Amino acid sequence: MSIQRIGNNPDLDADISLETRAIENKIPCILTSINGSILQFHNLDDKRSSDILYLTDQLRIMKNQNKPIEINYSGRKEYIYYKNSNLLTKLTYYPIALILILGLFLAVIYLFFNSSKIAEQNKLWTGMAKETAHQIGTPLSSLLGWVTILRSENIDPVYVDEIEKDVQRLSTIANRFSKIGSLPKLTTENIVAVTKSTFEYLESRSSKQISFSFTSSDTEIKTNVNNELYGWVIENLIKNAIDAMEGKGKIALSIVNREDYAKILISDTGKGIQKSRFNIIFKPGYTSKKRGWGLGLSLSKRIIEDYHQGKIFVLKSELGKGTTFEIQLQKT
Repeated sequence: MSIQRIGNNPDLDADISLETRAIENKIPCILTSINGSILQFHNLDDKRSSDILYLTDQLRIMKNQNKPIEINYSGRKEYIYYKNSNLLTKLTYYPIALILILGLFLAVIYLFFNSSKIAEQNKLWTGMAKETAHQIGTPLSSLLGWVTILRSENIDPVYVDEIEKDVQRLSTIANRFSKIGSLPKLTTENIVAVTKSTFEYLESRSSKQISFSFTSSDTEIKTNVNNELYGWVIENLIKNAIDAMEGKGKIALSIVNREDYAKILISDTGKGIQKSRFNIIFKPGYTSKKRGWGLGLSLSKRIIEDYHQGKIFVLKSELGKGTTFEIQLQKT
């Protein structure tokens, strides 16, 4: 406004230049005639100011930023266009940059403490799992001794065989817990036989109201697996299927031999899963049951993807009709 008062004062010399009109604060500006011709400019890039295209572009920017100051003197009407100085621009954006840097710093601190907390929790759960495996080992050794004694007695071998299967199952469970937190050893196995063994064990100990079916495109498909941990995944998926069907329905497991990988499909006729929850169900703590810790699918995902470098996901699901899970394991 001071420039406008100076320019409109008839007592001042009509040839007052743009620079003498109080442009001492380094504000970039351009003086134009009433028809838009550029008469003078100030505080622009000295090297580029000789380029008319540069001046035209700067004038356009100034017109977009601020309304022009109208100057009337000696019967002439002229306009001063201006934009924010570099200092003012920096002062405008520095607080935003400072907030972003502070936010990034706080985010790094949060992630650091959060990861430390998760690492501490993982260490605790790993310790508990290994201690559980150690505690189970003592009675298991005793049970194996009792099985040997029962075989020497006049007892139906069928009963003894079933007891021995359950004892071996407890041994497998103990081995699973002992492997948590450490990188398991993978061996080349026939995935069809390994899967079928777990499937048949669960079938023999499940309700007769559940129909089980097992199919495979080949009798032998070689993959690198850890038997105990892979069997745990199959067991988790089948038990979840049984819960989803409330103890009555059909479970179908099929193995398909692809060019590079083996595909294991487990389907049920249970209540189904909403599509929005396809990924959520694999997160630790998520469960749709009244009882449970919500760790089964989370552990299954870790076993397949982290330990076996495979894939596990919900292939399809429909509410009220059932769900199909798919596992992919690379062939050897």
